[in-house]
Amino acid sequence: MKRSDPGVLGTHTAADVPEPPKVVPVRRYGQWVTTVVLLVITVLVIRSLLTNPRFQWDIVFSYFLNGQVLDGLVTTIVLTVVAMAVGVVMGVLMALGRESRNPVVSGAAALYIGFFRGTPLLVQLIFWFNLAALYPVLSVGIPFGPTLASGSANTLITPMVAAILGLGLNEGAYMSEIVRAGLQSVDPGQTQAAHALGMRKGQVFRRIVLPQAMRVIIPPTGNETIAMLKTTSLVSVIAIPELLFQVQAIYSRTYQVIPLLITVSLWYLLLTAVLSTGQFYLERHFRRGDLRPAEKPFLARLLARRDPLAQPAERKQV
Repeated sequence: MKRSDPGVLGTHTAADVPEPPKVVPVRRYGQWVTTVVLLVITVLVIRSLLTNPRFQWDIVFSYFLNGQVLDGLVTTIVLTVVAMAVGVVMGVLMALGRESRNPVVSGAAALYIGFFRGTPLLVQLIFWFNLAALYPVLSVGIPFGPTLASGSANTLITPMVAAILGLGLNEGAYMSEIVRAGLQSVDPGQTQAAHALGMRKGQVFRRIVLPQAMRVIIPPTGNETIAMLKTTSLVSVIAIPELLFQVQAIYSRTYQVIPLLITVSLWYLLLTAVLSTGQFYLERHFRRGDLRPAEKPFLARLLARRDPLAQPAERKQV
């Protein structure tokens, strides 16, 4: 029998191996049109920013490092950090309260969340600022018993305290739902298995539940922090000298409204970029061990972009 006989195993020649199919890329005309339109709009916007003299960029950057503006910037950062700390603490407490089997505790947590989410933040800030109208004297003591300490509400509730209470307690209502969603995302079977192995309740929460819940908690918490940074501008209505208040004080004298608003916007954009970068690395830290591919920053995706429709390498012929 000849070796070229197809009935004999292992006698196929290179001509008998089929060629790999040719991949024809899909024509994506919509993407090309969208790209061109976006590029044209970007060029027009940049041209307007650079050629319109009414933007007054020299004034914008002359106030960028102004002492009064920097003082407002420090106040904004302090308010953001302290209010978010209060919000996270209250959020954890209210989330645990909502999960409690005690109906009184669960109901009190639900009432807190419903009230602070159901009323505008601006109203809450003004309410805390004018608390002395309802309670001129604040006291701490035993119910129906002696008073341990007391003081004037006007002295205790300063504008800064009112701002922290308004921002922090309002944020706690939203953070409670974020924390509760993170805790509920962990499979209950893992907790039961850890208890079966003899781990204590605190160990289970610290080593099993919390690391997995943080993957769900961190992204919305980062968004809330960025939102809090911008929300601090509301406290200007109760005379807190934060960033926007200081800029308003300047342009009320100089009448350079637009350049100074651009200055404050640039500072907010810069701080938002810093917080977004920190959020990215924090998310990557808590995603360790996750089999899903981690999201890359926009610039890295743009530089590493390759054509997904590229033809595969030619098969090795035998």
